[in-house]
Amino acid sequence: MDELPVQVVDNKQQMQFEVFLNADLAYLQYRFYKDEIALMHTFVPDSLAGKGLASALAHYALESAKENKRKVMVYCPFVAAYLKRHPEYNNIIDKQYQ
Repeated sequence: MDELPVQVVDNKQQMQFEVFLNADLAYLQYRFYKDEIALMHTFVPDSLAGKGLASALAHYALESAKENKRKVMVYCPFVAAYLKRHPEYNNIIDKQYQ
C-alpha cells in the first residue's frame, strides 16, 4: 500500500470530509444528530484504492469529533473496521450506533 500525505477538507455544504487527488474525489459522508456526528459512508474511487485515503478520512473524522466534543455514531462499515484497529477512539463512540 502506498500511503500518501493527504489533505482532508471538511466540505460543510456537502456534509462530507474530502480528499482530492489526481482530479479524483474520495469522501466520508456525515450527518449531525442532536450533539453527535454520524459517519455514514466512505467512498474511494478505484483509481485511488490502496493509498490509505479511507484511513486518512476516518482518522480526520474521528479527530474532528474529538476536538468538537461530539460522540460518534458509526454507520459506515469501513469506519467500524478502522475503529477495531484504533481502540483509542472507543471513548467517543456512541455504543448504540456501532
